[in-house]
Order: sequence, then structure tokens, then C-alpha cells
Amino acid sequence: MVPGSSLDLAIETRGLTKRFARQTAVNGIDLAVPRGAVFGFLGPNGSGKTTSIRMLLGLTAATSGQISVLGESMPARLHDVLPRVGALVEGPAFYPFLSGAANLSRLDTADRFAPSHTRSARVDQALERVGLSHAAKKKAHAYSLGMKQRLGIANALLVHRDLLVLDEPTNGLDPQGTREVRSLIRSLAAEGTTVFVSSHLLAEVEQMCTHAAVMSAGTLVAQGTLADLGRGSEPRLRLRTPDPDAASRVLVHLGLAPTQTDVPGQDPWIEAPFPGEHRTPDAVVTALVSAGVRIRGLAVEEPSLEERFVALTGEGFDVVQ
Repeated sequence: MVPGSSLDLAIETRGLTKRFARQTAVNGIDLAVPRGAVFGFLGPNGSGKTTSIRMLLGLTAATSGQISVLGESMPARLHDVLPRVGALVEGPAFYPFLSGAANLSRLDTADRFAPSHTRSARVDQALERVGLSHAAKKKAHAYSLGMKQRLGIANALLVHRDLLVLDEPTNGLDPQGTREVRSLIRSLAAEGTTVFVSSHLLAEVEQMCTHAAVMSAGTLVAQGTLADLGRGSEPRLRLRTPDPDAASRVLVHLGLAPTQTDVPGQDPWIEAPFPGEHRTPDAVVTALVSAGVRIRGLAVEEPSLEERFVALTGEGFDVVQ
């Protein structure tokens, strides 16, 4: 256990570092994942996410730093910790000529902590939870990429887990499958399981996660609740009007800094940072109407996780890893 670590954290690292020859893949990160959270682990390709996960699970040794998983020091207590952890890392691999159910049964047999007398029932339940009951007897080589992802998650759910680590869990899934996995993750968290999700799908993270951390070039650049991560950027006022010049004068008078975007065949859009400390949207509307400005649309938009991600890393993101 990391000295002085909190029992309220499912995962905690201090100064976690991994070097390969002269390259530093992970540079002194301090992760803090609360128990019961759905925690999104974000970052561009090559940012060190998968290497970090492999160190957390004892799949590769850290160069330096300390790791605590479920209150136990890793990798020293690996044999006590791993039976309580389910994981899907770097894509699932199965015996291609065994059925989905047979693959799960074989994997469960290899788990010396899994009770054999309930194996068949647990395999059936895991397949049902990920929507693969209809394909239980189909050979794994005939599974689509999305079905293999589901089967990998089912394997992680064969027994109760205190922590679930999922690397790109919606990779290859269609929109319906993505919604089902999102619902499954929420239900697992509601049952008390901490879920640690590595993903590039920022919109999914916004809908699914309670907390997140952002990696960039091997460094942890931000972490906290989703609300905390959004506080680094100001909301923006967006106004659509056929009177852009008059509207801009009103906004400048209110202390805002408007910019105009012309859209062919439509009324222009006016945008401005909107701190909101001394004004409200109602006050802006009142000032615009008093000046005779016609309003076709007005909204105050909070910064998205995508915008915050780009601001933190200076990069865009890929849809899949």
C-alpha cells in the first residue's frame, strides 16, 4: 500500500514512472481514483495510458514510483489483488474454434478462485449481461469485432469484481451496442464496482463517467470530477441575430468581447466568452431588446470535455486507439 494512501481510493499512484531505454513513456504520475467511481482515463495516442494500465495490473514493472490498488501495494500484493479485478486490456483474444460460451468456461476454469459448481450459470449470466446469449454457441472466429469486445467484457464479469479496468470498451461497437455497454458500466458502478475506463470517445466519457484524468506525452495534466475539469474554460454566449453590428455594440458595452461568424443564407452568429460573475443571460437579453436587436437564438454553452481536452493537451483526439 502507498504510505499514507486513502482507503477511499480504489487506485492511487505516486510518482509512477516507466522508461524504455531513453524514452520516458510515463512520467511521475499521481493518480487518485475514488472507490465507486466511473473513472475516464483520457489521452491521445502515445500518451502513456495503456502503459500505465499495464503497470497498475502488474503486467509490466514500473521504473519507479508507488502503486496502490484496492488498498494493497502493487505488485507486492498482486496475488491478493488480481482476483478482485476484472480487466479488458488491448483487445480480447479467444480460441477461434471454440464457442463464446466455451471460451468463457475455459477462461473461468483457469481462475483458481472461481467456484466450479456455479460455472455454467455464471457463464450464462455474463453472456446475457453483454447481450450475447443468442451467440453463445457460435464459434469465436465468426464473431465481429464488437461481439469480441462484448465477450471480453463478459469474461471480466464472470465473478464479482471490486474493480473493473476496461481499455477502449466500446471499440467496434455499433451505436446500440455502445449504449448497452454504457448502461452496463453504470449498473456495475451502482452495485459498488469501481470502473476505470481508458477511452478516446470523449462524448461517451461525458455521458458515462463521474471522474476523469487526462494524459499528454506521458504526463498527467489534469484529473478530478467532470465538473472540475470543465472549470478551466469559460462558458460562451452564442447569439444569432440579423443585427450583428448593433448586437456587438451592446455586448461590448456590457464588457464582453464578441466575434462574428457569417453563415451563407442565414443570420450571423455572435459569440463571446461569458464569465457570468456580474451578468446573467436575462440581463443580456434585456439590453439587446432595449437596443432594438432582433434575437433569433441565444444560449450560454458550457465548455465540452473535448474543448477542455484540446486546451490541456494542445492536440485533437482519435475516435479509436
